[in-house]
Amino acid sequence: MLIGYEDFKKDVLQLTGIDLNAYREEQMKRRIDTLIAQNGINSYTAYVALLKKDRDKYEQFVNFLTINVSEFYRNPVQWGVLEQEVIPALIQRFGKFLKIWSAACSTGDEPYSLVMALSRYLPLANIRVIATDIDKQVLDKARVGQYSEKSIVSVPQEFKRKYFKKVGNGYQIADEIKRQVEFREHNLLRDLYPSGCHLIVCRNVMIYFTEETRDQIYKKFNSSLVRGGVLFIGSAEQIIRYKELKFQRKKSFFFQKE
Repeated sequence: MLIGYEDFKKDVLQLTGIDLNAYREEQMKRRIDTLIAQNGINSYTAYVALLKKDRDKYEQFVNFLTINVSEFYRNPVQWGVLEQEVIPALIQRFGKFLKIWSAACSTGDEPYSLVMALSRYLPLANIRVIATDIDKQVLDKARVGQYSEKSIVSVPQEFKRKYFKKVGNGYQIADEIKRQVEFREHNLLRDLYPSGCHLIVCRNVMIYFTEETRDQIYKKFNSSLVRGGVLFIGSAEQIIRYKELKFQRKKSFFFQKE
């Protein structure tokens, strides 16, 4: 067992801007110790030294920390609720120019799914999605827009035919979808949040944070939303104290700002 994790957390914060105190410690420490062992290193101090001098190892570490697992239309039943109920209600209430934020967007599957879902109701020219993540590498992948067959398995057939082209062993998403997404680097624990959002989608990220950190982020999401705006969370997540955080539960995994 490696010792010195408290000092390591301080080094990581200084080096990467990622505050490991916000994550569930047992789970995160186990993952980090495994990565360190895979690199053939036997101390936190030596690993920090490696991260400082080797850019590839640094990028590997940040990518490992940010746990990038994503796919298009993940949990299709919930996307059905978004598409058939939530989006029409938002358009009816706020009009055809919605401000939408895909937070912790990973490789872009989610924001591109949002553009396609919105396209059932709005011209593509009217759709704008802000997509953010802490990891530069996954943002670069998202901007390229190439995906495996597994990633797009839940995409409706009409959209597969219309917006995806077979390229090598994978698929390239169409430029007309890519143009509607603006990717930005953003740290949920440190950076300012966008304001005036009508819909925020942040799914399957909060499970890695402590309860205190989750509540802080949900409060910030609430402040980012306009009154009546909606937060869409992941199937493994729940907001236990949603009333105290000034949300109303509209459906499973959908919470509306009071």
